[in-house]
Amino acid sequence: MDKKEFEVIVIGGSYAGLSTAMTLGRSLRETLVIDAGRPCNRQTPHSHNFLTQDGSTPKEISEIAKSQVSKYGSIKFYDGLAISGKQSNDGFEVTTEKGDVFTSKKLVLATGIKDLIPDIKGFSECWGISVVHCPYCHGYEIRNQKTAIISNGDRASHLTSLVYNLTKDVTILTSGTKDFEESDLKVFKEKNIQIIEKEISSIEHQNGQLEKIVFKDGSSKSFDCAYGPVPFEQHSTIAKDLGCEMDEDGYIVVDSMQKTTAEGVFACGDNSTFIRSVANAVNDGNTVGAMINGELSRINFYG
Repeated sequence: MDKKEFEVIVIGGSYAGLSTAMTLGRSLRETLVIDAGRPCNRQTPHSHNFLTQDGSTPKEISEIAKSQVSKYGSIKFYDGLAISGKQSNDGFEVTTEKGDVFTSKKLVLATGIKDLIPDIKGFSECWGISVVHCPYCHGYEIRNQKTAIISNGDRASHLTSLVYNLTKDVTILTSGTKDFEESDLKVFKEKNIQIIEKEISSIEHQNGQLEKIVFKDGSSKSFDCAYGPVPFEQHSTIAKDLGCEMDEDGYIVVDSMQKTTAEGVFACGDNSTFIRSVANAVNDGNTVGAMINGELSRINFYG
């Protein structure tokens, strides 16, 4: 790619990044989208709860989005991994894994997050297929099934209340000593929700479809599906390198306009909110595009 200087660089070309790029493209902003092609939902068979695309695969949605964004001449794409970002005299300098360097006045981090899959045999193969994280994204499709919730404490209590609306056959697997309020335990008992405190050894499955969860004592229990909220880390270190503030959960701190605490840097999508969905990522990206165009327009108009 010959061109090296842009008004905006968007790091991450999934839903949030492409939504940002579309808004910028329609505003004639010279924009570069850098994407390594490794979205966190690439194993998920279908995406749901997003108007007009309910049931489409994540790849189908991304391909349609990129084809539409590509029609705007001011948008350029770079296939590769951005490994560093730093402030420069006029804005920002981004370096890729291939050694290419690009500059911009504004920088957008749509870098997503990386799920930290537990060291349980079979978990990663089922992740996003029959072991899922979100009842809004997947719950309807696995309603009325024999369901495990692999979690503990307040997080498990909250998730159980959501899942119980979709299926009454719920078992909580705490993988260790249970940690619940007495009030929670009372409700679980009333609703016939079993709690198993045994540590999980493995998940038996067929092509990612859960069949049985095996415990370290050799016993097992059959399930059709499971919810397994897992910890995460930022997919990129660039936000930290630029001095963006992180909250206690590990998300990039942004204001209502998706601005980070680093001047000129915006963040959108999964890296800056616990609301992890395609619809929210698209919304965040749209907001970022509008805010950046507004700032650049004021600078260019008033000087």
